[in-house]
Amino acid sequence: MTESVIVQEENMTLIILRRFFKHKLAGIAVAVLLLLIVASALASLNPYSPTDQDPTNKLQDPSGAHWFGTDELGRDVFSRILHGGRVSLAVGLLSTLLSIFVGVVVGSLSGYFGGWTDSILMRITDAFLTFPTIFVLILLGAFLREQQLFILQNSIFVVVIIIAALSWMWPARLVRGLFLVLREKEFVTASRAMGGSPWRMIVRHILPNCVGPILVSGTLQMASAIITESGLSYLGFGVQPPTPTWGSILSTAQDKILTAPWLGFFPGFMIFLTVMAINYIGDGLRDAFDPFVIHAE
Repeated sequence: MTESVIVQEENMTLIILRRFFKHKLAGIAVAVLLLLIVASALASLNPYSPTDQDPTNKLQDPSGAHWFGTDELGRDVFSRILHGGRVSLAVGLLSTLLSIFVGVVVGSLSGYFGGWTDSILMRITDAFLTFPTIFVLILLGAFLREQQLFILQNSIFVVVIIIAALSWMWPARLVRGLFLVLREKEFVTASRAMGGSPWRMIVRHILPNCVGPILVSGTLQMASAIITESGLSYLGFGVQPPTPTWGSILSTAQDKILTAPWLGFFPGFMIFLTVMAINYIGDGLRDAFDPFVIHAE
């Protein structure tokens, strides 16, 4: 019996992988995203520091020495783009994981137990949904940056918390809706009749059936988080200098768009490329986890 279940799970995994890579753009997007991650991770191997200034090489055009040119302080833009990728990708991933975790916990409890638990948790969720996101992000960014608590001195940590605090509601509502449907299924009823505890049914029986939609939602969350972080940094409320980010590089380039267009083009293109890659991965995951197609195969 156990061997049969393992074989079925392996077959299902192969079907999901095969369907994912049938989506050609999703496969290309995976390669692009991996390339961005590796390049950002190895950014320290670049001979130029992202913060070292060279007044003799200010606003140099892209060349063999400086692939993406230099900025108004003589800093190598390519190096700053790579190090900025570390920040943007890290903030996107960490804030997404945190928001998905909170959303799954809230949605699971709300959808499974229902009643007053559902009412309280959903009213809290609705309250968070009414917040004007961009204004709250700016206010929280300004407020937390002024705090003297040690844990808040890391501005990357602050941005992750801010973005996650205002984005967990969508996965929470998604998971709640899935739980409302799945808790009435026969396998859950059978497990309940056999004396299974609520926590076992949530973790072992219902939640695994929500993995597909959660992963797809996670890709959308990550793309949105990267755009949000870039927007905050562009406005000066995100990760603070001297740490480079794609948004802050864009911000410094706005008054030089005609005289030094490469300063705005490269960080803007990196944001575009990353978000597009993540969105195509989400499309591939959506097709791969489509239950109707999987069962048909």
